[in-house]
Amino acid sequence: MENTPFASSAPGSAEPAAPSAAPDSAFAPRTDLSRLSQQAEAVRQELSKIIVGQHALAELLLTAILADGHVLLEGVPGVAKTLTAKLLARTLSVPFSRLQFTPDLMPSDVLGTAVFLPNKAEFEFRPGPIFASIVLIDEINRAPAKTQSALFEVMEERQVTQNGTRYAMADPFVVLATQNPIEQEGTYRLPEAQLDRFLFKLNVGYPTLEEEVAILRGHHAGQGSAALDSVQAVLTADTLRELRQQVQRQHVEPHLLDYIARLVGQTRTHKSLYLGASPRASLALLNGAKALAALRGRDFVTPEDVQFLAPHVLRHRIQLTPEREMEGHTPDDVVQQIIQQIEVPR
Repeated sequence: MENTPFASSAPGSAEPAAPSAAPDSAFAPRTDLSRLSQQAEAVRQELSKIIVGQHALAELLLTAILADGHVLLEGVPGVAKTLTAKLLARTLSVPFSRLQFTPDLMPSDVLGTAVFLPNKAEFEFRPGPIFASIVLIDEINRAPAKTQSALFEVMEERQVTQNGTRYAMADPFVVLATQNPIEQEGTYRLPEAQLDRFLFKLNVGYPTLEEEVAILRGHHAGQGSAALDSVQAVLTADTLRELRQQVQRQHVEPHLLDYIARLVGQTRTHKSLYLGASPRASLALLNGAKALAALRGRDFVTPEDVQFLAPHVLRHRIQLTPEREMEGHTPDDVVQQIIQQIEVPR
């Protein structure tokens, strides 16, 4: 009996097997994202025990964690930048350290230093606080350029080199840094090379009226520092590594790669910009879009994912010309112009 694509005979049987109900491959999911969605929802639930509102911020931080990128949080004092970063670290069962950057901080205070051991007549490297999986750097722009430059290698290459010896960082390794855009006295502008190391720069704004009322109610009800202990670790390092591998396998159509390259390339020729974004920005946009799509339950990237993340990826990597800056334009204005100018692939 001749087999057809829809019916086959079982071995040793004269009767044909029942037709199989194979799903249409065009509509079958390529990746099962249910576990990733469950883990992400668990992290969101833990954050919502303390943080009121800031849903977009939580989604973007999770996106960065899944995309294996560092985040720069910018906002005025009192908008829960540090608290959000601390709570996010609490939800991950990984080593955490916090650094308060000050004008007198030295590179060795961050990276570590070699200590002479008289009994062994040799030097031994003592790792600094940067050797953790989640590193919160408060007010990163308060350290001098020398200390900020010490972060170049560790943020990009995930290693520290001391006296010719390489010390690898933990995996995962994520830097969450904060800075205040208003108070400029005693601060140092981050060099462009370091800004380029951050996957996202997230602007943390004020809560809405309803959210602020909810904050007051919680405070009045006695929810204070004791409630911080209610936030539990729900994601291990092994699980996070598995989820990141899943994100890397997200499907991206070739025309979307071209779209990302066009968006970033346009920043290099735009008349309002003195400095455009580097190819590292294209990679950041691609990796971020894959993670965002996974968080939103899709195993493929859409142009909307790219457009949503473009301001967060590009705003700290581009510089306005002095004329545009004096006219009151912002990098976000230029990014939106570029998004509107580039044809969206469909």
